[in-house]
Amino acid sequence: MVKYLSQEWCDLYKEEINKSKAYEEAAKTWEGDFYFITEPGGPVKEKGFMYVDLYHGKCRACEIVTDPNKYKPAFTLAAPYNIWKQIATKKLDSTKALITRQSKLTGDMAKIMRYTKAANELTNCTMLVPTEWLD
Repeated sequence: MVKYLSQEWCDLYKEEINKSKAYEEAAKTWEGDFYFITEPGGPVKEKGFMYVDLYHGKCRACEIVTDPNKYKPAFTLAAPYNIWKQIATKKLDSTKALITRQSKLTGDMAKIMRYTKAANELTNCTMLVPTEWLD
């Protein structure tokens, strides 16, 4: 088990994404990077930033970032800890979380909506990481 919001977790997540043929196929024309932001709540006392660089069905980088000015990603996806946990364990669909405003996306929404299958495959990859949740 690896702790959520750790670099070790990011390393395993990147590995799972890069092993996934389903993600590779769904995102073969995707180009874009993200900050996945865990908002304070529950056991999380301050914002956590995970930088993820996705390119043509592969993950080129995944890292915990302490200075949010380090990168200028095309997208940010922010949600409280409990929402991330629900998405990562497939108790809440990531698209539904956006539509119901439980998570917030900045960036080209039209582009994101064309890649909902890729987003679902990213969630499937998340489920393969043996996660030690913070609560």
